[in-house]
Amino acid sequence: MSGRYRGVAAIWKGATVSLRGTITGRLAVGLAVSALIFSACTSAAASASPAASIAVVASPSPVAGTSVAPSVAAKSLAPCGTVNIAENPWVGYQADAAVVSYLLEKKLGCTVVKKPIDEVVSWQGFPTGQVDAILEVWGHKDLYAKYVTTDKTAVDAGPNGAKGVIGWFVPKTFADANPSILTASTNPSVLNTFADQFKTSESGSQGQILDGDPSFVTEDAGIIAGLGLNYKVVYSGSEAASDKAIKAAIDQGKPILAYYYTPNWFSTQVDLVHVPLPAATPGCDTDVHKITCDYPPYDALYKVVSSKLASSGSPAFTLIKNFNWTNDDQNTVAAYIANNNMSDDQAAQKWVDANPTKWAAWLP
Repeated sequence: MSGRYRGVAAIWKGATVSLRGTITGRLAVGLAVSALIFSACTSAAASASPAASIAVVASPSPVAGTSVAPSVAAKSLAPCGTVNIAENPWVGYQADAAVVSYLLEKKLGCTVVKKPIDEVVSWQGFPTGQVDAILEVWGHKDLYAKYVTTDKTAVDAGPNGAKGVIGWFVPKTFADANPSILTASTNPSVLNTFADQFKTSESGSQGQILDGDPSFVTEDAGIIAGLGLNYKVVYSGSEAASDKAIKAAIDQGKPILAYYYTPNWFSTQVDLVHVPLPAATPGCDTDVHKITCDYPPYDALYKVVSSKLASSGSPAFTLIKNFNWTNDDQNTVAAYIANNNMSDDQAAQKWVDANPTKWAAWLP
């Protein structure tokens, strides 16, 4: 018997004792008890109604400086499952993967597997099921044509919000002292007048253009040949090694010419200037061994996902499709990782806590 009816029994018992001994008292007791039972039953029925039986729990007020996550449990979402994310070898991409993975795991309950793979090999994982998502693609029209347009094993998931620039850069102090180097867009041969200043033991008698990770898809050897430049590509081995070499050259006041790109957290630490080459035009890079122009602008870096993920009904696809942030956002998280030595999850959580309205818009 519920507490409500136990209370009625106590009242009934008390009334019976106090009125016992008279017929009028018994009648009064009967009427009183009937009224009490009717009242109790009416109250019980009201409590059992669908509207009344829904528990309303007040949400705690948000605390300043903390993220307020929309409740995924309140929505009927399909199971997220396992999501395999390619992780290309530059820290900006690592920042993309850190935040997306954190949200997939913490907000959607997905299992995320990050796979360190270079940018070309990543695409090969779409038909095999080894890769479900690439979060930052720079160009790659050939791979897009094969996997998205022809084979249909991948789907364009839209821009990731960042805008990219690739090219050759020098320290601002060098550009200020040698302003003619910035006329290379109309007179590329001017670069040959600086070749001796950029020579290193690795480049021999030629000027050095410092490239990073050998797996990066660069066009520098083709540009050197196409523009008739007295330079040689030398690989540092990694993005971090290039950053270190650039920083050392700037600190020591030495000339350096480097393949570089933005977004890149390191751009907030050093002052570099883009050396413009002849602007990209249709056909100028058709022969990859003899390119006569600069890198094209990458106005919209984009994402690609496997056709399997796109058609699976997993909420992971919606979040990845909606993922969209700025160069500054990426640089912030990348700096947490590379400069502040945070783990991916620590860096992601710090950004997530500071930007609740941005990532909330990505959720299903």
